[in-house]
Amino acid sequence: MKIAVAKGDGIGPEIMQAVLDIFSANKVPLEYEFVDMGKWVFDKGFSNGMTPEAQQTIESLGILFKGPMETPKGKGVKSVNVTARKTWNTYANKRVFQTLHGVDTVFSKAGIPIDITIVRENIEDTYGGIEHMLTHDVALGRRFITRPGSMQVIKYAFEMAQKKGARRITCGHKANIMKITDGLFLECFYEVAKEYPELKADDVIVDDLCMKLVVRPHEFDVVVLTNLQGDIVSDLCAGLVGGLGFAPSANIGDHICIFEAVHGTAPDIMGKNIANPTALLLSGLAMLRHLGLMENAAVIENALLYTLEQGVHTGDFGDKTKPSVNTTQFANTIIANFGKTPAHGLKPLLPNKPITQTIYKLDKNPLIMSKEMEEETIVGADFFIESSEQPLDVANKCLLHEGSLYKLVTITNRGTQVWPKGSVFTNVVNQYRCRFESINDAPLTQQHIVALYQSLTANFKVCSMEVLNMWAGKKAYSLAQGQ
Repeated sequence: MKIAVAKGDGIGPEIMQAVLDIFSANKVPLEYEFVDMGKWVFDKGFSNGMTPEAQQTIESLGILFKGPMETPKGKGVKSVNVTARKTWNTYANKRVFQTLHGVDTVFSKAGIPIDITIVRENIEDTYGGIEHMLTHDVALGRRFITRPGSMQVIKYAFEMAQKKGARRITCGHKANIMKITDGLFLECFYEVAKEYPELKADDVIVDDLCMKLVVRPHEFDVVVLTNLQGDIVSDLCAGLVGGLGFAPSANIGDHICIFEAVHGTAPDIMGKNIANPTALLLSGLAMLRHLGLMENAAVIENALLYTLEQGVHTGDFGDKTKPSVNTTQFANTIIANFGKTPAHGLKPLLPNKPITQTIYKLDKNPLIMSKEMEEETIVGADFFIESSEQPLDVANKCLLHEGSLYKLVTITNRGTQVWPKGSVFTNVVNQYRCRFESINDAPLTQQHIVALYQSLTANFKVCSMEVLNMWAGKKAYSLAQGQ
């Protein structure tokens, strides 16, 4: 099979060469097509961090194995890592965190084994990067959580948990505060859970989850989260097992998958041949298993585990009383230990069953959409307006625009209600949200909303607007804090 390989920036080429040397020594049946991605491609003028030829190659092969990549700072460009995951809809980020004997942590010293799999939604949430300045003082970021996107990653998490024989799957969320967005994700979780009655499914508020992971990590098995929360919790879990240098990452999609190291590019040690290739190697082993190369993966991983147990280490970890080895020496030691078995974490030598690669030729963007159960009704709108006036003054101007169809029901500032009830102790900024709702929840049209928008511009600069929807008599929007 042929796969696409991007060496990465900084230490990327060194650790990628070490991993490919290990694969070659193990006669892994893969061919590599190297593609141009990374900071140096940004610097050549390609705003997405990859050449058109690289994108075409990856889309034709379906597998990308990549080293760490840097996004230039202060140039208004998006992260090539996030761009790649989102462009190819690799909706599930799977990261496995396991105790590695020879990598000392507070938990390994206490004899507490860790085996946690984090599944992070990879496409939506704040990673849409949709941000605007509403006033010179107020920035807005939009957070999208969709039912189809949530179902994709949650179904993957349950299916993966079932295959690995997991005892528990947990949804981490903040639905106590973000009742609509995180609430939708949590609703999808329990909807999918009904299809897997043999798995214990539960949920934990994400801040409580972080505390419990630090105090009792051995109680968790598979955890699925939204994008930003999953990003943070993933790195927390990496700290439990020794750091990002021991944290593999797989990005799974229906058509394209990406296997990568998620640590930094470490430019301070670039070219010194002293970087730790373990995270990239573990990501590569996940790729081999994904491709059905089970025996190759097991032989290499057993050799890695044996090497770590023997105390062989690069400079970033291990027993400091023992001399460290460089990147090449570390890889060569693993190669020399092929066929040896570790005392802990032994991987079974299952036979290879290589998959037949499917080449997808898509002529249009796949549309993912759930069935709308009830007809949508528009019952109002939130208008985000710029004003440095007091809440009562803003309200008096808004009241001029009431009519027979809609009324002003609340004004908030930074999410807290300041009219009709509020407190003089609430600090306000120069941007208010003014909510107009239809009288008696009577249906409105878009033309009604546009007319109100136009009317308000006589008194205010309208920065943004959101329509208030209702399905089956249920409000599809949140109340204000204090409303």
